[in-house]
Amino acid sequence: MSTRTLAGRTILMSGGSRGIGLAIALRAARDGARVVLMAKTDQPHPKLEGTVHTAAAEIEAAGGEALAVVGDVRSDDDVERAVAAAVERFGGIDVVVNNASAIDLSPTRELSMKKYDLMQSINARGTFLLSKTAIPHLERSDQAHVLTLSPPLDLDPRWAGSYLGYTMAKYGMSLVTLGLAEELREAGIGVNSLWPRTMIATAAVANLLGGAEAVAGSRTPEIVADAAYAVLTRDPRTCTGRFLVDDEVLAEEGVTDLDGYRVEGGTGPLLPDLFLDPDDA
Repeated sequence: MSTRTLAGRTILMSGGSRGIGLAIALRAARDGARVVLMAKTDQPHPKLEGTVHTAAAEIEAAGGEALAVVGDVRSDDDVERAVAAAVERFGGIDVVVNNASAIDLSPTRELSMKKYDLMQSINARGTFLLSKTAIPHLERSDQAHVLTLSPPLDLDPRWAGSYLGYTMAKYGMSLVTLGLAEELREAGIGVNSLWPRTMIATAAVANLLGGAEAVAGSRTPEIVADAAYAVLTRDPRTCTGRFLVDDEVLAEEGVTDLDGYRVEGGTGPLLPDLFLDPDDA
């Protein structure tokens, strides 16, 4: 990847105030990329670090340019405003990263329709809306990509049978990848999904998916960021329509020693992420 770069490229990302999204933005910023973050976190959250404004400051400190847009990916008006702001500030859009996502692993009997609607509207609808709205500008780029943080489509019933609402919402994101990759193939726009092999040490894992024990069995967000960078610097005409896993992407780049991505002080076996064969973790 030494000769590939995101310098001067404009990335529009949903979410990104913290975690995997911010790690992807910071990796791009080291090249001098321009990053537009659209997120709701205008004010500090009592349990979560970072806002869209602190994330923008980190991006600039890392060497990139940043624009913070306070908005909700569920809102047509907010998404149109974010796209317009990116074009006005930086002259276009080269990359869309669909990072915003909501999670609730409750079984069907216990999942409220409010939570179901939240996941569908952020995950599936938000991914469709942001990608759709940016298409006219992506078509003007010679290195256009849409990258969605969603899993490979796997109809093994264990996933839907365990977390039906969440599975529907995440697979909805992946269906956007499947459809847009084919629809935009002639336009030369690369459309792919990326998913981590193992749990990633994020606020969601710490607060919702097992706490400190789960974090100890996780990798850092930087592994997903490095994999995303590899995808976004590939030729979009040949790298499209793929459901990628972070360690497989890095292996394609010649990176097979992943010990440096282990959470500091992490012990025991790595925990597999959802939607992948646990034997491969």
